[in-house]
Amino acid sequence: MLETLRHVMDRPVPVYGMNCGSVGFLMNPFDEDNLPERLVATQSAVLHPLHMRATCVDGGIHEADALNDVFLFRETRQAAKIRVDVDGRERMPELICDGVLVATPAGSTAYNLSAHGPIVPLSGNLLPLTPISAFRPRRWRGALLPSTATVTFTILETEKRPVAAVADFTEVRDVVSVVVRENRTRSVMVLFDPGQTLSERIIAEQFSA
Repeated sequence: MLETLRHVMDRPVPVYGMNCGSVGFLMNPFDEDNLPERLVATQSAVLHPLHMRATCVDGGIHEADALNDVFLFRETRQAAKIRVDVDGRERMPELICDGVLVATPAGSTAYNLSAHGPIVPLSGNLLPLTPISAFRPRRWRGALLPSTATVTFTILETEKRPVAAVADFTEVRDVVSVVVRENRTRSVMVLFDPGQTLSERIIAEQFSA
């Protein structure tokens, strides 16, 4: 589904997905009956991706967009050490962790939720910033940032503690810094059956067992 959304992004082509697998949070139940009528009755949600700009140890720069999340993760057995800046201001001089992520509202129910981050509504204009297995500060659970925020991750001790960055399914190894912001210049429209809109699913997920 994410690959399909990526292919049609910036084109006036809405996407109606049907779940033939196991999770399929962005998809509708699989049913081929009365499909034209179902499509006419759908409700839409417009999604904006995150933009990742990653700089590597060798000086290379890699850019990618993500509809779910951008996450950083340690490449070796040793924990990563990462400095976190928001809008050019240092907010955390050293986060010792397995990794850290920034999620979109739609992606807040995915890896972000598994890492104990908050689910945020589509209308909230918020981006969850969530640590992955934080060691220091041990009790830091992350932050909710305005959707206009620019987050810069700077990797400390890059030779001893290498880190990879991932934007959905685009992975970049041995990064020294990663800048993440919402990309409002790009969008994609997703269609849902009545009563199963993305906003409803995000709310329902917060009450699920």
